[in-house]
Amino acid sequence: MFADFDLIKVGETRSLVRVISEADVRRFVEMTGDDNPLHVDRAFAEETAFKDIVVHGMLGASFISTVIGTQLPGPGALWVSQSLDFLLPVRLGDELTVSCTVTAKHLRDRLLDLDTAIVNQNGQAVLTGRGKVKVLAGKPPVEASDLAARQRVAIITGGAGGIGSAICRRLAAVGVRVVVNYRRDRSRAEALVASLNAEERVAIAVAADIATEEGATDLFDAAMKAFGGVDILINNASPRINPKPFTKLKWVDFQTHLDVQLKGAFLMVDRCVPGMTERRWGRIINISSQVIDGAPSSGWTSYAVGKASVAMLSRYLAAELGPSGITVNNVSPGMTETSLIGDVPEKVQLMVARQTPLRRLATPTDVAAAVAHLVSEDAGFVTGHTLRVNGGLAMA
Repeated sequence: MFADFDLIKVGETRSLVRVISEADVRRFVEMTGDDNPLHVDRAFAEETAFKDIVVHGMLGASFISTVIGTQLPGPGALWVSQSLDFLLPVRLGDELTVSCTVTAKHLRDRLLDLDTAIVNQNGQAVLTGRGKVKVLAGKPPVEASDLAARQRVAIITGGAGGIGSAICRRLAAVGVRVVVNYRRDRSRAEALVASLNAEERVAIAVAADIATEEGATDLFDAAMKAFGGVDILINNASPRINPKPFTKLKWVDFQTHLDVQLKGAFLMVDRCVPGMTERRWGRIINISSQVIDGAPSSGWTSYAVGKASVAMLSRYLAAELGPSGITVNNVSPGMTETSLIGDVPEKVQLMVARQTPLRRLATPTDVAAAVAHLVSEDAGFVTGHTLRVNGGLAMA
């Protein structure tokens, strides 16, 4: 058991009494190699101004460590600094009272300021000093969480799409309650939810435009009302790629991707993080893309800029939210067999597959498997990471 820092009071004192013997001096010499004849040779000592053996000063001072390590603060104490004034010599047979008194506490660093003193049997101070002691802490106890009382809940934006629906199915299969977000395709979202709810209610479908404050709030509120909390957020929603050469691009093309991918992710994180922080457990996964790692794809500029912004958001959120028990990661798929690549010529798709070391395109289930890993306890110490699901086409 480690000492309880909170229970230690300023002014608290602990002490021990020790009679110094020849055996103590002998063991000290054996341990340190300090065989100065002033400490061990009576004939030599009689020729000095002290007229008798003087016990090593640090032998007496070493018992300060005994008080610190066993009494104040006790187990888990780390003596980090000490000043000492040796006032009188200690003689063989002296009875020493060694004391430590707390003079200040430093909560942030778990440090104690101590007055240290040694007094002999005549009430004379033979040593005084000041020290600092750090009180180490054991592993924090695992606090009871309402996660044990209810299943984890995930919001999947763009949950009715190809990758989104695969993620919903994979998470539901491992016992996660899923909130399937969609914007337009109601029939597809409701069909997915119906299949997930075949045996018990594990999913709901929520229509919401996450690029707006109102839509993000409606989605979050629906999750809270249905399942009581949000533990996992998958920012998957994305507009169609709509490839254009730069000469045909308008700012609205960029704004469309930034609104859905970056602003939508920000709004959902903003709503989900307070509850995750309170429970000290959360998983945020942003679906980025291989387009920010590999060779640029002609005409995909606005889409790539949106994905790059999401990837950078993940890194900074990971650093800021980590102390609250929240991990933030990217999953970066390569070209994936979904409707999102419907405008990509089949010849190009076949060429990409041939260039991929695993000789195929990604599937939605490949991406869903990566997401499932990152939200699991097995990935509890993974944050700020980009998990590339591209068959080796782009490597880092």
